[in-house]
Amino acid sequence: MNQFIKERDVVIYEGIEIPLDIIKQFPTPSYVVFEELVERNAQILEGVIKRTGCKILLAQKAFSMFSVYPLLAKYLSGTTASGLFEAKLGREEFGKEVHIYSPAYKEEEFDEILSISDHIVFNSIEQWTTFKNRVKAVDKHVSCGLRINPEYSEVGVDLYNPCFEYSRFGVTLKRLEEEVEKNPDALEGLEGFHFHAMCEQGSEVLERVLKAVEEKFSPYMRRLRWINFGGGHHITKQDYNIQLLEKLIVHTKETYGVEVYLEPGEAVGIDTGVLVTKVLDFVQNGMDIALLDTSAACHMPDVLEMPYRPQIIGADEPRKLKYTYRLSSSTCLSGDVIGDYSFDEPLHKGDRLLFCDMSHYSMVKNNTFNGINLPSIVLYSRERGIEVIKTFGYEDFKGRLS
Repeated sequence: MNQFIKERDVVIYEGIEIPLDIIKQFPTPSYVVFEELVERNAQILEGVIKRTGCKILLAQKAFSMFSVYPLLAKYLSGTTASGLFEAKLGREEFGKEVHIYSPAYKEEEFDEILSISDHIVFNSIEQWTTFKNRVKAVDKHVSCGLRINPEYSEVGVDLYNPCFEYSRFGVTLKRLEEEVEKNPDALEGLEGFHFHAMCEQGSEVLERVLKAVEEKFSPYMRRLRWINFGGGHHITKQDYNIQLLEKLIVHTKETYGVEVYLEPGEAVGIDTGVLVTKVLDFVQNGMDIALLDTSAACHMPDVLEMPYRPQIIGADEPRKLKYTYRLSSSTCLSGDVIGDYSFDEPLHKGDRLLFCDMSHYSMVKNNTFNGINLPSIVLYSRERGIEVIKTFGYEDFKGRLS
């Protein structure tokens, strides 16, 4: 749970005190990321690296704020990408190991992917067969692996479940055995396995997922150089069992003689920033409705997709406090509703609201539907204050179209 309080002239978020006069200086809407909190998460992850000898990569699909990559690179082992553009960003801005996994690679992009990647994970043996000769032809060693599907997951929402029925992600044991039976050399040249079966979960879930992986794939795992546990690990949450995670990493390393990788994204960005928005107007239709200069559909899509209810500093559940409002936006999408919240004091035009935990996924998934402008990106530190990293405008909206 986010730790936040609102007192007199100060807002406290995750231990960071923000004077109200500073909050009034934040552009709206804007994603405000706190440098000290990013470093806090990175240091927790570095502790796992040091105690186990594993490698931890930033999954850029969740957090791609490359202005803090130099900071993260002090602690993490590199980046992982879902496609060419993320791989290029990791190579250009992070400068350490670059890993990539895609369900299917484009022929015309693959040579560039080869040139910038250290690890490439293939989604199927067919994909590996397609590109194997091109991997062998390059004048550097690129370690290649195969994504496996343990057919076990405890993710309750199919939209985020990599192992739900008929999943397109990875090779099941049945499929793997069929391919090896047809061609005993089908896995020749592959050095690792990658599995990803989690979403915002603890190491107790990982223990059960790893058990399923070992029960099915252990004969093959003994031939490998590395195993990648994928993402979805909530390592930096307060109640996460880090000791169990480290036990599982060490067990895997010692049992199979492999290097272990993890690639969390949310664990890097979680609880590190807020989305600052401003009240534009009000509508009364059976209840009080506040119109904001932010949008669930455009600026925090998980609110509609998951669905997910973000916390607001100083607010509570509907009717818990004296004044209840439905918070919505100025888009034309009828369902663009963030949720119902209550406040101790009535809201007024121009009031700023701070939505918690908006660093990860929100920035990378936002859009300009309806011509709504993108939030500015702001870095805040107690030492240097406000640094507006980037603002957006009409040209950014127009540039996506033709």
